[in-house]
Amino acid sequence: MLVRSTPLVSAAAAALTRGSSSVPWKYLRSLSSTSEAKAKEFQQNAADLIHFHSNSPSMSYPAKPEPHSAHSLPHPIWDMSLVNDVELTHYPPKTVADKIAYKSVRSLRTAFDVLSGYRFGRRDAKLWIRRVVFLETVAGVPGMVGAMNRHLSSLRKMERDFGWIHTLLEEAENERMHLMIALSLMRPGPLLRALVLGAQGAFFTFYALAYAVSPNYAHRFVGYLEEEAVLTYTCLLQYVDKGLIPEFTTQQAPFVAQDYYQLPPSATLRDVFACMRADESHHRDVNHTFAMMGKYEPNPFPPGH
Repeated sequence: MLVRSTPLVSAAAAALTRGSSSVPWKYLRSLSSTSEAKAKEFQQNAADLIHFHSNSPSMSYPAKPEPHSAHSLPHPIWDMSLVNDVELTHYPPKTVADKIAYKSVRSLRTAFDVLSGYRFGRRDAKLWIRRVVFLETVAGVPGMVGAMNRHLSSLRKMERDFGWIHTLLEEAENERMHLMIALSLMRPGPLLRALVLGAQGAFFTFYALAYAVSPNYAHRFVGYLEEEAVLTYTCLLQYVDKGLIPEFTTQQAPFVAQDYYQLPPSATLRDVFACMRADESHHRDVNHTFAMMGKYEPNPFPPGH
């Protein structure tokens, strides 16, 4: 079902139209006055961004982070009062490449749903966690492949990247952190590990070739893939809210999730999955935006967005 675009998509598209790099801050927690000043500087000219540092305004870490937190790339810290406002959106395929990307993703979704037992089996906590683990091992591939492609292209052609690399790397790490969070809830067996190994090899090869031939197609493919991810997490949250998975309502959020999203000790797994869905909606919007851009256009998204 087609639903109106999220604020992030609309703002990003508007920014591209008027040549600005501003992006919405609605879903992020408040920043300090110093950070706000730096944020405006980023927004005024993202193309002039040479690199990001630990004092980036997009770095919303605790004042005294745990040792492993200091190594995380910039990422959104979601406002928990708004994180449930994520909407299901769909970008209608317009070009032939868009249609191929959309049908490919839908076919993969259908096949995976059937083979994993998601469509016909019992959707208990174990099935959901197993599904999240497998999907996040695949979801972390596109960002790294895209960043690697643009990095090598920049070196080979001896020209700038226009700020895309950091956003793609942040996406890859964010998906990997989703996996780390899910792994704190289960220990994968030999069969799942073998399936992940095969899926990663096949998907890496496919996506690397696709990105080399048509970056726009590749980003559109990921945009549709993230639409499905948002749908999956929305379905999961609906199951939790209906009381079908009570353990996700009462179980405390794992420490890695509390640290990564700056959640309070009272946060539950439901809060974690809500944050993960917000991440996926962000990746969806970013990739659909990139799919409409030329490779030499400046990235409209500052670090952490």
